[in-house]
Amino acid sequence: AAPAETLRLRSSDGDDDRRAPARRPGGQTPPRKSAGPAPKKGGDSRRGGRIDVMAAIEGDDDKTRSLASVRRQRERERRQAELERLRADQVRVVRDVILPETITVQELANRMAARQGEVIKSLMKMGVMATVTQVIDADTAELVVEEFGHRVRRVSDSDVEIGIEGVEDEAAELLPRAPVVTIMGHVDHGKTSLLDALRTTDVAGGEAGGITQHIGAYQVTLASGSRITFIDTPGHEAFTSMRARGASVTDVVVLVVAADDGVMPQTIEAIKHAKAADVPIIVAINKMDKPDAKPDRVRQELLSHEIVVESLGGDTQEIQVSALKRTGLDKLEEAILLQAEILDLKANPDRVAEGPVIESRLDRGRGPVATVLVQKGTLHKGDIVVAGAEWGRVRAMLDDKGRQLSEAGPSMPVEILGIAGVPGAGEPFVVVDNENRAREISEFRQRKIKEKMAAGQSAARGTLDQMLARIQAGEQKEVAIIIKADVQGSAEALQTTVLKLEHEEVRVRVLNASVGQITESDVQLAKASNAVLVAFNVRATSQARELAQRDGVDIRYYSIIYQVADDVEQLVKGKIAPKHREKFLGYAEIRQVFNITKVGKVAGCYVTEGLVKRGCGVRLLRDNVVIHEGDLSQLKRFKDDVREVARGYECGLSFAGYNDLREGDVVECFEMELVPA
Repeated sequence: AAPAETLRLRSSDGDDDRRAPARRPGGQTPPRKSAGPAPKKGGDSRRGGRIDVMAAIEGDDDKTRSLASVRRQRERERRQAELERLRADQVRVVRDVILPETITVQELANRMAARQGEVIKSLMKMGVMATVTQVIDADTAELVVEEFGHRVRRVSDSDVEIGIEGVEDEAAELLPRAPVVTIMGHVDHGKTSLLDALRTTDVAGGEAGGITQHIGAYQVTLASGSRITFIDTPGHEAFTSMRARGASVTDVVVLVVAADDGVMPQTIEAIKHAKAADVPIIVAINKMDKPDAKPDRVRQELLSHEIVVESLGGDTQEIQVSALKRTGLDKLEEAILLQAEILDLKANPDRVAEGPVIESRLDRGRGPVATVLVQKGTLHKGDIVVAGAEWGRVRAMLDDKGRQLSEAGPSMPVEILGIAGVPGAGEPFVVVDNENRAREISEFRQRKIKEKMAAGQSAARGTLDQMLARIQAGEQKEVAIIIKADVQGSAEALQTTVLKLEHEEVRVRVLNASVGQITESDVQLAKASNAVLVAFNVRATSQARELAQRDGVDIRYYSIIYQVADDVEQLVKGKIAPKHREKFLGYAEIRQVFNITKVGKVAGCYVTEGLVKRGCGVRLLRDNVVIHEGDLSQLKRFKDDVREVARGYECGLSFAGYNDLREGDVVECFEMELVPA
């Protein structure tokens, strides 16, 4: 009992008497461990975390750290002190840290040559909880860099394009170059015939192996040795798109006007384009071989558009030509060369090449093919080029005769192979130093295109009624329209009419104006851009119609231009939704036409789709073009009048007040349903 007594006496300074060990069943007392020196208050006796009764009563319940934990802490502190001492002895390296618009924590640490944990700790002090893979903005990254004592250099993503335009050329480096000519004018005024006639004057055209190819642009070598480059692009895509980018493709515009037809709408449009681009015009009065040619009338009509020809005291050259008879072509070429001499056209051939893409396509055998016009420098086979958002190495270069070239100088059009994708017409192309640079520029431009597309598609999609609601609420500031017409003239007239209907708060954008029936791709474009499809004297294919119905795309059918204008004007103002909507019923094919006395022509038909209903509206389609729209006057099956005829059955029908029916024509049946305004 003596040792136990001793233990109680030593612990009487603060600790309570310890209880005797519990007696086990059987009456045996467990062996007591020999008492060692009593622990001090708050010392090692409590490192296991046990608290006795008196300590709990007195509130002395703080747990103490284990000896191992204390040793580890002291070791860490010693190492940290040693590390700081070593760092203090070293000279601090101050780095220039380049910061883009966004950067990951990991990349920021790498650029500062710092530990990722230290960067994360610095961010935590600022209240930013980030992992190594998390992206932070440039402002936050700048604060971290400054805390680490480095210098910050901010850059933008668009900086990858800096320097690709090249430097300005010195006057001593410039050499004369061939003029680039675009031939413009109205449809059927002989643009293509004139181009073909001019190509026959090429003295190099008859060489062995000279297979003429349509590459959108070509170069003619005259007997004098002078060269002229002609651009031949339908609709002048490159001309207009490059002008929108502030650059000019062409040096001279040859305005073709038919002597028997005079100035027409597209002629006026061409004049506006040329004047807006500040390009000199040479007037070519074509079809002078016709007996009803009136060149004086053409000159007078041009006066009203501020084109004063030399014969009337102006400064615009005017040449009378006949593309059919090949007359006046030499004078036209002389006029072009004279204009080029006045313009003093020069370029530096001893630099990296750049210029516009004239046209591009995807060739089944050769892949993406682009026709480019070299404006500056010399393009070599093997050069790495960036064209718009695409890039690649020039694997082959061909001229308009199909001959392989190793290089192409200023004003020379060539077809290049090797680009990864198909660049857009009018996109600039430029030669860069290496593939990494080309890839960076291409990726940046593709990213910008995706962002632009995403922004364009961010508006909620829906039907015309939903669009009206958004316009009324001020949420939508643009009405997108896709026009499909039976002829190009109608498509262009509709486009011009629709674009004039812009409201001060809502603008009209025509995504596409083309010829032909409505296809699935048109519906997909309309859905993607939240656009209205305007069909003028054309129909939708059955697949396109089903897709439009499923996706909620509005297809509006018209046969009169002013009706289109009225509907679009109401839509732009966001006033009222159309009160009637067309519902497609079915198609019937005319198999035979009968002449019946006192009735007129009756069509024997076979219903190929849907149903035909008496009293419904009908359209007569010939070669997928609407030639008549009216009402169904009679519908018979054998000799009985019927209300409707379903698919797979034959019937006889006649139109109210219309008899021009032919075998093979298709009758489309529809009805108008009332919808709430």
